[in-house]
Amino acid sequence: MRWADVAATGTALDRWLLPGECLVCRGPAGGADALVCDRCRLAWRPVPPPWCDRCGQPLEAGIACRLCAWWPATLGRVRSAVWLEDGARRAVHCLKYEGWWRIAAPMARAMKELEPLAGPIILVPVPLAPKRLRERGYNQSERLADALGHAVGRPVGSVLRRVRETPTQTALTPEARLANVAGAFSAREVSGRAVVLVDDVFTTGATLAAAAEALATAGAAQVAAVTFARARPVLG
Repeated sequence: MRWADVAATGTALDRWLLPGECLVCRGPAGGADALVCDRCRLAWRPVPPPWCDRCGQPLEAGIACRLCAWWPATLGRVRSAVWLEDGARRAVHCLKYEGWWRIAAPMARAMKELEPLAGPIILVPVPLAPKRLRERGYNQSERLADALGHAVGRPVGSVLRRVRETPTQTALTPEARLANVAGAFSAREVSGRAVVLVDDVFTTGATLAAAAEALATAGAAQVAAVTFARARPVLG
């Protein structure tokens, strides 16, 4: 059974067994989803156009995007659904650290109209390092990719793996982040396929860039990416 089917079954059980409490605001859930209320879901703030055509960062008039200038050519278009703030941050925290992986379903629904998801693609979740996977018990990006595949009718392939652990990237500059994750991934053959990476949060694109390099080496025709949330960049 696919994780998306497990999620659907689990959500139905939640509606029957658990109080209707929203994971984000702790108020009554209501609406169509047992885990996130309509008010919280509608409060997730979409990342507004006009975007940088490549990295999806909103552009200011007359100012060129600097966020993706250092990316390798292998990573193409990246888009994010909402800003990483308030309720969206809480949703990511529930998915990533609190074991509420079924919240991936409403998060995926917020992502389903993102541009890279059109056409004959394969969704590929960004993998966790083995140690972190053991600690967490599951890969949040895999759960998100499965929910997104169910929402948009696209196949999911876990063709990437991490081949080395990497230190946390929190305090690193964009260039240092890229060096930190360089060579951290390997991929099974995906010759001629259009691949869309799936992750929970976009910060600088360093992890996505390193993953794209591995997929290009494995024969991917093109590599794009989508994330649920986007952190606001700190540019010097």
